[in-house]
Amino acid sequence: MIEAEVDALTGESRIVSAELVIDTGISLNPTVDAGQVQGGFVMALGYLLTEQVEFDHSKNGANVKVGTWEYKPPTAFELPDSFDVTLLPHAPNKQGFLRSKATGEPPLLLGASALFAIKDAIVAMRGDDKPFDLPVPALPSTVHRLCDVDWKRDYTLS
Repeated sequence: MIEAEVDALTGESRIVSAELVIDTGISLNPTVDAGQVQGGFVMALGYLLTEQVEFDHSKNGANVKVGTWEYKPPTAFELPDSFDVTLLPHAPNKQGFLRSKATGEPPLLLGASALFAIKDAIVAMRGDDKPFDLPVPALPSTVHRLCDVDWKRDYTLS
């Protein structure tokens, strides 16, 4: 379960909490597996929310953003305030090594839930059900545009 916040005026979004459950079969090392899940999820957050890859097609497709000055991987500030990982108990994998399952790549798919949580927050802010696409990465400029803020409307919560 993912909880996200979106600032409609600036387009900034953040993941407030992430409660992840993953099937690791019979875990060989639960601490390592939990770390793999967290790392894969954070990698997905970067890919989906901050890492805008650009190529210069006039220079044989060279990557324009090659350093941390332009390339923005997730930092500690982008991590959820509450970040819990639960390894699904009693789920042996009969074909896996010692009945275990992979934990490195599957968490990347869990990251999509963060993108959908941000999209749900945008829908809640807009107050309508008009369909829209949320491109990857979900940059603040895009989120702000999709929030479709009416500057004459009072958004004060009562």
